Amino acid sequence: MNKNIVLAIASVSVIGFAILQATIAEEKPEKQAEQIKSVAWYVANIKEARKQNEECFKNAGLQSSDNCQNSLHALQISFKGGN
Repeated sequence: MNKNIVLAIASVSVIGFAILQATIAEEKPEKQAEQIKSVAWYVANIKEARKQNEECFKNAGLQSSDNCQNSLHALQISFKGGN
């Protein structure tokens, strides 16, 4: 009888762990989609900087985000020069 209890507890633990892993796996793509790009990346990809800056201009809620700040800085550098 003790073996049955141990097996039941082990089974519940394994199922719980599998559910936890599935939940974590589902959350990862969302976080990856919001990957922060550096100023240097935007300088090297100026078309993407322009796209990001346009999105930031249209959505005031994004304007304080790192990507908005970095893309704006990259555009400033590209138009003013490195100095």
